[in-house]
This record gives sequence, C-alpha cells and structure tokens, in this order.
Amino acid sequence: MYTNVILARMGEITLKGLNRGTFENKLKANLRYRLRNFGNLYVFQSQSRIWIEDREGNNPYFESEEAASEVLKAVTQVFGIVSASLVRKFNGDFEEIKKNCVEYAKEVLAKNPEYNSFKVDSRRGNKSFPLNSMQICCEVGEVILDSIPQLHVDVKNPDFTVFIEVRDDNYVYSESVMGHRGLPVGTSGKGMLLLSGGIDSPVAGYMMASRGMNLDAVYFHSYPYTSDKAKDKVIELAKIVSGFSGRMNLYVVNFTQIQLDMYKNSRQDMLTITMRRVMFQIAEKLARKHHCGCLITGESLGQVASQTMEAIDITNEVVKLPVFRPLIGLDKEATCDISRRIGAFETSILPYEDCCTVFVAKHPRTHPKHADIEDAEKNLNIEQMVIDGVNGTEVIEI
Repeated sequence: MYTNVILARMGEITLKGLNRGTFENKLKANLRYRLRNFGNLYVFQSQSRIWIEDREGNNPYFESEEAASEVLKAVTQVFGIVSASLVRKFNGDFEEIKKNCVEYAKEVLAKNPEYNSFKVDSRRGNKSFPLNSMQICCEVGEVILDSIPQLHVDVKNPDFTVFIEVRDDNYVYSESVMGHRGLPVGTSGKGMLLLSGGIDSPVAGYMMASRGMNLDAVYFHSYPYTSDKAKDKVIELAKIVSGFSGRMNLYVVNFTQIQLDMYKNSRQDMLTITMRRVMFQIAEKLARKHHCGCLITGESLGQVASQTMEAIDITNEVVKLPVFRPLIGLDKEATCDISRRIGAFETSILPYEDCCTVFVAKHPRTHPKHADIEDAEKNLNIEQMVIDGVNGTEVIEI
C-alpha cells in the first residue's frame, strides 16, 4: 500500500552557510503560500529535500501524475526549487521495496509501451538500512528484469529510470518537472521594476525575482496616445511576472501632460533620454515611498539609442538608488527565449504601443554629453514634472 506525495529539490540554497536555515524557512513559507488553494497540505523538510503531503488522504490532486500536474507546476514556479516529482511513499523492508518498484515499472511500461530499457538509481538516506545504494540498484534491477523480460538495462541512455529513496519511509518515482532554480523570493529585498508593454522588462523582473527579490512595478501611461488596451496588456504582463514573484503593486503614472511638455519644450534628438531621466526620478520617488531598495529596467547595452554607455550614464545620474539591469549583456534572441519560457512573449508582442514608442525621436542622439542634457532640459520644470507624476499615480494590486 502506498500514498502519493510530492518531492521538491532545493538548488543553490544547499550551498549556503550559517544562514541556510533562513533561506530554507522562506522557501517553505513561499511554497505554503503558493499551494494554499490545493487543499490541506503538509510542507516539511527532511535533509536536502522538501516534501509535500496531503494531510487528509483524499486530495484529488495527488491521485495520479496527470492530476498532480497543476500542483507540480505551482511548486516549480517557486524560486529556489530545482525540480519536483510525484512520488510513491510506502514503508516496509527490502522485499516491500522490490515489490513496489516492480509494480511501478509495470505501470510506467503500460503507459509507455514503446519503452524497452531502464535503469535503477537509489539514494540511501537511512544509513541503518543493510544494503548500500549500489546493492539496492543491482537487486531491484534484477527483480524488475525477472518480472518484465522485455526490458533490458541501459545505464547511459535508458527510456526511463526507477528512482528509489530509502529514508524512514521508502519512495519510488520516475518523472521530474524542472523548476526555475534561483533563491526564494523575499530573501534579497524589494525592487521597483520599470514595466513597459515590451519583451524586455517582464524578463528583467523575472530575473531579479529569481535572485530572491520582491517586486513592485511602475508603468507610464500616456492616454489617449496609448490606449487602455496598452494598459491592460501591461497589467497582464504584471500578472505573469507575479506568478513567479508573488503579489505586487503596479503603479500607473499618468504621463501624458509630462510627455507633451517635453515634446514641446525639449530638443527632439534628446527627447528619449530626457523622458527616461524623468521616469527614473518618478520611479525613485515611488520606490522610496514603498520601501524598494533599487530600480530595475530591461535595458541591454547598445540595443537602442537610449541604451548606449553614455546614455545610461546620463540617465543614472539623476537617481541615487542603484539601478539593476539584468539583461545588460543579453542579445534580443536570448531575452525572447526567456520570455517564451515564462509565458510572457505572446502578450508582449501584442500590437499596443507604450509611451516610449509613441513619442520616440526620429534621430535620437546616441552618445550624449552633459552639455546636451543641460541644453535639452533648460526649458523644463523637471521638479514639478516629478511631483505631478508621483501625485498622478493609480495603484493596482496584482
């Protein structure tokens, strides 16, 4: 007799030193929160593994691998988890282990009749068990071969692997769902993501969340030059990012009048950089107000005119908070690959323009000097623009 449980494997947390317990406790708390809608579950740790069990014994999500797919997906979206498996848990002696492994192998073969090779992989967490890992593999492999003669052993490239874990209880499984690795969200402070409707910024948010950072986000909306569909698109992207980072607040800044004033009173070749400097100052005010320790952008070096070294330097100088640019060394295709993997790409390419694309300069200056920005901003009341931007902010809970 067995019960189904979920085994989740930790990643780089296991390399931590004296503060490892802090990371482990945060990871378990994040898992409990993420799994709160899947019934009464018990999340606990044993050695370097995290186990998720049904407290009541009748949870439909634990009936089969197909039924458990939603729970496994939720588990693997929690940063800090390398992979997760639906695992059969049972107790008993070595004869019981062999019996359960044979039954399990037969069920795998029934679902995948094209399989003809296997191997056995074991971990012996219970050091009082009389056989070592190699002996367990050999004897279980032998009994599977005797019971299922159409199979043969292939230790290098098997069609499936029977994994065995011998602890206080015994476990057997075959499949694993890969996770997103990283550190548990909430272990590395909180950042303010400058979120547009494009491909880059949601990926930047995802990458910083993967390093343990909580997120809020700010979006600059220029209605009616950008439509409410563009705003809805950004809200949807925020929801996708929050699927990994947890709950966030999205601050929607009414940017229309500010952009019109810049368009009228600033140099056209410096318009994009001037606009970004104001955005950074508004974002910094919001970040400090809401206890964020940094700004996060989706900039990649040299990708567009405002992302040259000189332009980035001039943009940075208006804020004191650190600005994290996790995509700075990635090309566009690498960013698109990550966007597809996290499920944001199809939303990001919807044809609704954001404020940066509507008011873009035709011939932007790519290597600006300080004299250029001084000239571009001499007729602008930047301080009032920042105040108006912060005051004209809508808050949306994601």
